[in-house]
Amino acid sequence: MDGLRQRFERFLEQKNVATEALGALEARTGVEKRYLAAGALALLGLYLLFGYGASLLCNVIGFVYPAYASVKAIESPSKEDDTVWLTYWVVYALFGLVEFFSDLLLFWFPFYYVGKCAFLLFCMTPGPWNGALLLYHRVIRPLFLKHHMALDSAASQLSGRALDLAAGITRDVLQALARGRALVTPASTSEPPAALELDPK
Repeated sequence: MDGLRQRFERFLEQKNVATEALGALEARTGVEKRYLAAGALALLGLYLLFGYGASLLCNVIGFVYPAYASVKAIESPSKEDDTVWLTYWVVYALFGLVEFFSDLLLFWFPFYYVGKCAFLLFCMTPGPWNGALLLYHRVIRPLFLKHHMALDSAASQLSGRALDLAAGITRDVLQALARGRALVTPASTSEPPAALELDPK
């Protein structure tokens, strides 16, 4: 428990949007940052348990700050932060895929959104305990290295078939348009129309 408390304290000492907002609240209210953060987490947990729209709130938490941090990482000259947030998005996408198929079952568990929110916060935690990096190196990367040749082969076959299908559809559409135009356009005659003769009388 002490290790978790120390990590929490270290997080509150870092410079980021959340700690700056907590610092501003601490200056206004006189309440320490750690109590404000603990209170905010308790209110968030209660809302995720009993509040309306817990799914939306959980998805906002998992998307808004990581999107902001990803844009900052793209604009920074360092490539390490790019890797961290790219890894987060890989884990987030795979989690979303798994959740899509299991959501109907997991939705009925009372602590589902609290657990999902805790998992997403774990995946974006800075430092050596970053959940996305841990999951990537322990689960995703070994599976990828084991199966990437088969996945590359299947992807190239699918892309070849998709290109052939698109070329066939385009050819059929162009032929249908050409036939339709031939039916609409009257055939031209080789003789010019006879000029109207004026009666000199």
